[in-house]
Amino acid sequence: MLNAVYQLKRPRQFELVFKDITFDQEHVIVRPTHLSICNADQRYYQGNRPEEVLKQKLPMALIHEAIGRVVYDPTHQFQVGDNVVMIPNLPSEEDDVIAENYLRSSRFRASGTDGFLQEYVETVPDRLVRLPENINLAVAAFTEIVSVSFHAVDRFMKTAHARRDVIGVWGDGNLGYITSLLLKSLYPEIQVYIMGVNESKLNDFTFADGTYLVNEIPKGFHIDHALECVGGNGAPRAINQIIDYINPEGTIAILGVTEDLAPINTRMVLEKGLRIIGSSRSGREDFVNLVELYKERPEVVDYLENIVGEQIKVREIKDIARAFEMDIHKLIGKTIMIWDK
Repeated sequence: MLNAVYQLKRPRQFELVFKDITFDQEHVIVRPTHLSICNADQRYYQGNRPEEVLKQKLPMALIHEAIGRVVYDPTHQFQVGDNVVMIPNLPSEEDDVIAENYLRSSRFRASGTDGFLQEYVETVPDRLVRLPENINLAVAAFTEIVSVSFHAVDRFMKTAHARRDVIGVWGDGNLGYITSLLLKSLYPEIQVYIMGVNESKLNDFTFADGTYLVNEIPKGFHIDHALECVGGNGAPRAINQIIDYINPEGTIAILGVTEDLAPINTRMVLEKGLRIIGSSRSGREDFVNLVELYKERPEVVDYLENIVGEQIKVREIKDIARAFEMDIHKLIGKTIMIWDK
């Protein structure tokens, strides 16, 4: 069967190509229904990656945050019509120590291999997780980025020492919102404070114990641990501000992505005996555990509804480009493409 794949040929230019899908006894066929635009997709769309990277990876179908409906499953693990979240990480081996999302041999959709911007997606069943009935599908569409935060919080809590009275989260965007929401939902006894640059955005963090603009943090404020969710050009300032306010032997988790090197105050890292851990992407276990959290704590989904942004019906290439252009100018929230084909 010929499958329509919508690839980014060069920055701001999509093209339709057709690739063959073979119905076999090992792969499930899913029809994408809701797709969420990520900052990583935007970096490719706008050409904000090094030229050599763009030459190496394009043309390529974008989108690694998506859900869909099962249309064919010879393995009988799903029913036709099941709503599923699709896992973009594609491991080719198992390791007793290194998680699937850190194996250098793993491929990742929309980063070197075609993402979910396709009419149909062919995948193995363990790259799918069935969604709860009646879940808000617009929220479910960005389950992948929520799973990244879930994974980061899990790694963070396995590393941070036991004194966890106050934890700071730097970043008032989508990643900061999601990460701090999960942290407070999973560990309600911990005081969670958010540091950001936009007072309007900070007002949305109603679940947090407090919020501060980064240039108005009170004297004497200290945290036991911190998570950095800023990325980009703001990452160096955020990391160094965390180093200033964190107590000795605290743990700093870095989640924000930046293309540039970030100079940090290593003298104080040494003097305070700090731990710095990186966290990227997620694996099947994170998706499974997150979907269980959706079922057990529906209020988490309710809070995530606050960052659903534009919902745009997509029928052809010009609609895809329009969605990406609208996403560029958003203040906050996730832009959702509803695959109406």
